[in-house]
Amino acid sequence: MSLDEKTATALAAAPHRRPPVPRWLLGVGPLVLIALLVGLFSLLNAPGLSTLSEGVPPKEEVAVEDIRLTPGQIEITVRNEGPDPVSIAQVNVSDYYAPFTQTRETMAPLESTTLTIGYHWVDGDPYEVALVTSIGGKIPAVVDAAALSPERGSSFFGLMTLLGIYVGVIPVALGMLWMPFVRRSSASWVRVLLGVTVGLLAFLAVDATLEAVELVAGNGAFGGPIVVFLGALTAYLILEGTDAWMRRRQELGATGRPAALPPQRLALLIAIGIGLHNLGEGLAIGSAYAVGSLALGASLIVGFAIHNTTEGLAIVTPLAKQPPGLGRLAILGLIAGAPAAAGALIGATVYQPAFAAFLLGIGAGAVAQVAIKLLPLLKDNAGKTFTPLTGAGIILGLGVMFATGLLVVA
Repeated sequence: MSLDEKTATALAAAPHRRPPVPRWLLGVGPLVLIALLVGLFSLLNAPGLSTLSEGVPPKEEVAVEDIRLTPGQIEITVRNEGPDPVSIAQVNVSDYYAPFTQTRETMAPLESTTLTIGYHWVDGDPYEVALVTSIGGKIPAVVDAAALSPERGSSFFGLMTLLGIYVGVIPVALGMLWMPFVRRSSASWVRVLLGVTVGLLAFLAVDATLEAVELVAGNGAFGGPIVVFLGALTAYLILEGTDAWMRRRQELGATGRPAALPPQRLALLIAIGIGLHNLGEGLAIGSAYAVGSLALGASLIVGFAIHNTTEGLAIVTPLAKQPPGLGRLAILGLIAGAPAAAGALIGATVYQPAFAAFLLGIGAGAVAQVAIKLLPLLKDNAGKTFTPLTGAGIILGLGVMFATGLLVVA
């Protein structure tokens, strides 16, 4: 008797078995049980644990998210970051208890409310505002120099779009004018320029991360600084996964392995990474102007333009030996620069610190992923990645971004 016949005989002689439970049910079952237990626990109000909070005062953690000044009024948006409900009972403006209204009488955890305070402020004067809670806690809000907040109308949105073009699209386009210089450079000079590009992107990644962490420092809503690293990791993994998917689809090289990353695809990745960074930068600019803390002068525009011009060089450097047409260059420039305008519009309308920090983190993760992808292109004929030339290029890129960043004072 063959092995198959023995197996069939054994199965026929075995008692009848129940069909196996579907795998999806095994995965969903624990989730349903957890939901039922949590619901029952909440419905019964944590049985046996009610005495834990006896005699303990509520914990109030409230963050100020936005301050707007209109004629005769001060509008302040705050968010409850603590575990207990919070109610604003009084508002004190420079030792004067002012009348106010609010959109929500009691803020549950993570909820926000906007207070409209009746107060005739004077242009240019500083003010200290204290929001007094129902249990006597004080939430400070400071206006360094009172100024009328801009109206969010069509002219305002047009200004934000123009601002994004000034600090994003035009500087990147100017930086791409180095394309002829890059094309005529020797292989050694191209490696130096690639090192400069790595330095530029590394600086952008670190700068965006620090700016985002500072934005949510002391702000625990929606996770606080963790949203920065969550955004960076998300962008890094998405770009890495997209690159791996594209590599699997391309033809294999002579060695049976995927060919090296094509220069045009690498330039596209750089443009996408810089675009995501400029989205976060535009978000910060738009939100700062919306609350009156950004002075839009010619010197500031020039500072941003010079700072961002180097990003165009980063895009065209990988294209030294395979220059694309003008149409493709224009598309790459728009991918890198246009998000600054979109970010300015978003920041001026629906600004929220945690969301802004998340977008800045996405930009940091994106440019970091692209910088890592550039490292193999730094190798010389001996296979060394870090040589005196490439090291000097990286240091030069970091130094240029640091020096031009000093021109941007907002």
